[in-house]
Amino acid sequence: MYKQINRIVLGLSFIAAGLNHFRHPRFYTSIMPDYMPWHGALVALSGYAEVLLGVLVLIPRFQKLARWGLIALLVAVFPANIHMALHPQRYQHIPRWALWLRLPFQGVLAAWVWRSTIIKEA
Repeated sequence: MYKQINRIVLGLSFIAAGLNHFRHPRFYTSIMPDYMPWHGALVALSGYAEVLLGVLVLIPRFQKLARWGLIALLVAVFPANIHMALHPQRYQHIPRWALWLRLPFQGVLAAWVWRSTIIKEA
């Protein structure tokens, strides 16, 4: 029961985070490293991916796919977190410590994804 609730919270969290890309696209484009192209398209793509993979977390037969997809997504967006930590003057509304805390938090999220999407086979 706990594992199922945990998985639902995980899926809904990623769905909400993905939808947030469309509610506040300017914020997400602002955290993209300058060297990356197509900021708007990549923000939209990552938003769609978070929503889709969040839904797949909720469907048992797709949880393995969701696991690997979400971990890949967390790796893919990590440069934006590094960018924010290295350029705190651009994000003065976010405390510096929070910008740095985001870096190891990606690992915590990946561990949550991993643990929540493992299905024990009988």
